[in-house]
Amino acid sequence: MTALVFLEHHFSESGEGELQQGSLGILAKASQLGEDVAAVVLGSGVEELAAEAGRYGASTVYVADDPKLEAPLPQPRVDAIAQLVQDKGIETVLFAQSILSADIAAGLAARLDAGLNWQLVDIASQDGTVVGKQSALGDSVLVDVGWISTPRLALFRAGIADPVESGGTATVERVEIRFQDHSLAAEMLEQAHEESSGPSIEDADIIVAGGRGLGAPEGFGMIEELAKALGGAVAATRAVVDAGWYPYSAQVGQTGKNVSPGLYVACGISGAIQHKVGMQSSKVIVAINKDPNAPIFEFADLGIVGDLHAIVPKLTELVRARKG
Repeated sequence: MTALVFLEHHFSESGEGELQQGSLGILAKASQLGEDVAAVVLGSGVEELAAEAGRYGASTVYVADDPKLEAPLPQPRVDAIAQLVQDKGIETVLFAQSILSADIAAGLAARLDAGLNWQLVDIASQDGTVVGKQSALGDSVLVDVGWISTPRLALFRAGIADPVESGGTATVERVEIRFQDHSLAAEMLEQAHEESSGPSIEDADIIVAGGRGLGAPEGFGMIEELAKALGGAVAATRAVVDAGWYPYSAQVGQTGKNVSPGLYVACGISGAIQHKVGMQSSKVIVAINKDPNAPIFEFADLGIVGDLHAIVPKLTELVRARKG
C-alpha cells in the first residue's frame, strides 16, 4: 500500500509554523501498517516543517511551497493532492478530522471519483486488503468498512491517535503544482484567530467540562478558574453550546470534538451517549454531579455526588494551595 497523509499546519501570530497534532497522530498510525507512508505539506513558507514529519513515520515528505497555497482554502490543495495521487501512484490518502481536511477530502473524492470513508477510528491491513474501522450504534460497536477501488480516501475522527515519534528521517521532495483556473477563483480577504489563553481541547492533557448542571452560562466562570488552576482547557456539552452558553469550538461529543486527555473533569454533565463517545478515551474521568443515578458515574473513574457550585470552587482552592 502506498499511503499519503495530509499534514495540516498553522502559523502563529509570531509567524512560527506548527504541524497539527491530529495529522501527526494519523501519520504515526499509518506508519504502523508497515507499508511505505508519505506525507504532504502544502502552504507558503512551509519547507522547514517538512523535516519534522520524518520523526513521526514518514519516509517521504512532498512539499508544495507556493504563495497560491498561503490561504487555507481547499480547492488549491485538492489540485495538489490529486496531482500527487496521479503522478506518484498513491493508493490511499488519509486525513485527520478538521474543517479544512473535510473540505479537501470531499473535493478530492469528487475530482478523482474516489470512495471516501469518514469518522474512522482505526485502519488496518488484513490479508493484503486495507480495512477501516468505524463506530456505529452510538459507539457501542465497531464495523469494518472498505473501498471498492483506489485511491482510497479516509477521514479519521478527531482525537483517535496521538503523535508517536519513531526517530526516523524523511526524504523531502519538492513538487510544483499545476493549479486549475477555477481552484484559484476564491480569495480569502481576512483570517481571524480566536483569542485564547490556554491549550486547545484537542491538545490539552487536562480538560474541565461543563454541562447543563451549571444552571446558567455564568457557571462557566468557575469551570474556567478550575481549568486555569490545573493548567488545562475548558470544554462543554452540546446542550450548553446550543443554548449559547459557550462557544461551539469547545464542544465535546458525537457532533463536536473527540478528546483523550490524561484527566477529564465533568461538572454537571449527565453522561449521555452522545457526550460519552467524545471523551470516553480519557485516561482518568472524574464526574461531579448531584444526581447519584447520572449515567456518567457508570464509566467515571472517580465520582463525586454533590452540589458542583460548592465543590468546584473548593477544589480550585485546594489545587492552588497545593501548587503554592
